[in-house]
Amino acid sequence: MVAVFMAPGRYLQGPGAMELVGAEAAKLGTRAAVICDAGVRGLVEGQVAGSLAAAGLTAGWHEHAGEPTFAAITALTEAADGADLVIGIGGGRAIDTAKGVALRCDARFLSLPTIAATDAPASRSIVIYNQAHEYVAVEHIPRNPDCVIVDTAVIVAAPLRYLRAGIGEAFSKAIEAAACRASGAPSNHRAPPLVTAALIGEAGAHLVREHAAAALRAAERGAVDEHVEAVVQAAVLLSTMAFENGGLSLAHAMSIPLSAHERTRDALHGEHVAYGTLVQIACEEREGELEEVAGFFGDLGLPTGLADLGMEGASAEEVAGLVAATLESPFSRNLARPVDAVGLAEAMERVESLAPGGGE
Repeated sequence: MVAVFMAPGRYLQGPGAMELVGAEAAKLGTRAAVICDAGVRGLVEGQVAGSLAAAGLTAGWHEHAGEPTFAAITALTEAADGADLVIGIGGGRAIDTAKGVALRCDARFLSLPTIAATDAPASRSIVIYNQAHEYVAVEHIPRNPDCVIVDTAVIVAAPLRYLRAGIGEAFSKAIEAAACRASGAPSNHRAPPLVTAALIGEAGAHLVREHAAAALRAAERGAVDEHVEAVVQAAVLLSTMAFENGGLSLAHAMSIPLSAHERTRDALHGEHVAYGTLVQIACEEREGELEEVAGFFGDLGLPTGLADLGMEGASAEEVAGLVAATLESPFSRNLARPVDAVGLAEAMERVESLAPGGGE
């Protein structure tokens, strides 16, 4: 089987990068449909619309609020009729919705994230949910976004929690890519994972370890510095290339039921993944590493136990439900040694024992 490597066509990052959207969009199409998160339209429309107009592009603006559902994608596809370029602006839900529109319009795609909470802006994956934020399906645009523009001045203006979640998402990819290689699991391209992907995942984790704490302090002040730039690169670009070309494992398998459970669904995806990463490390019986990573996450304010996700005092029935749903995901099998329900429950217990109050 032939290995495959894919990445965004162009990636631009830095303060003020949003000013370049018109020039970049003009390379891709002539009539744009802008799918913008309703909550940020007022913050970005003036600058983006002006840049597009200056480049001679006709653009129709369409708001998106809520989940990336099939119904929302269908309605916005009808509204975007005739567009040869779709521009997605906002967080992961708006950008995944915009990717769904681009797929159905057979249009080129440009993403302009306003947060760095996930790798959705650079990924070709479209994660579909229902209105209850329950996972439904995954689709893919034919290639990664033609252009990704990450304005780090915009990123640091967002609530700090989003950047913290992106750190959790980025850190997981080294551990998951390594597990996929060890198990012989295919990448997200259904092809053998390349060593390159594992190295990219390790680079992302390295940037997180070196820069995350300082980046969070800078972002809290609204400042963009080398630490912020490094962490955003890890969360958006490196995270994408690692997971799509290297594969996903137990950490992401566990994020699926956590995103649907009524007590944990309000946590962010990267927070779910951070907890799942600890559970995966415990499953792999890397106990010294488990304690070290749990301490690192705790220092950053990332979840280290179910209580941090909203499930304080989890019942045996709740844990059993999470275990069963996690094992339903094919990602859960991407481990060097298979894990069963008993082993997964024991791994969760070890993680919980390290969380504040867990030893009481």
